Amino acid sequence: MADLNKVILIGRLTADPELRHTASNLPVTSFSIAINRRFQRDSEQRAADFINIVAWRNNAEFVSKYFRKGQSILVIGSLQSRSYEDKEGKKRTAFEVVADEIQFAEPKRDGASSSGTEMTFSGTAPADDFQQIADDDDLPF
Repeated sequence: MADLNKVILIGRLTADPELRHTASNLPVTSFSIAINRRFQRDSEQRAADFINIVAWRNNAEFVSKYFRKGQSILVIGSLQSRSYEDKEGKKRTAFEVVADEIQFAEPKRDGASSSGTEMTFSGTAPADDFQQIADDDDLPF
């Protein structure tokens, strides 16, 4: 069986994403999303996991332009690990999701209809090509 590394997450941005560029001028943004856990104990506050996301190129530009802190976001990507040394010289490992696809996870709030389901049609109305069928109470069989 082939290996599979696919992550699908829906959460809320913990801060406004900031677009940066690498030395080779590639757009990149790193951000974190908070995801509430499905379970909780009666006496505890709802627990959340904070997941680090990295978006490159068009995804980075899209996130930094259209998303803000607190907005719900859908991220599809792969889990990757990287190693680094901290300030004290200790070797650390970080896990992050590299985004392949990013989408809005809720309807637009500003200027949207109250139900969030209003749709408009900008094409032409279909032609009335149907014939009227006589209303017969008798069944043909």
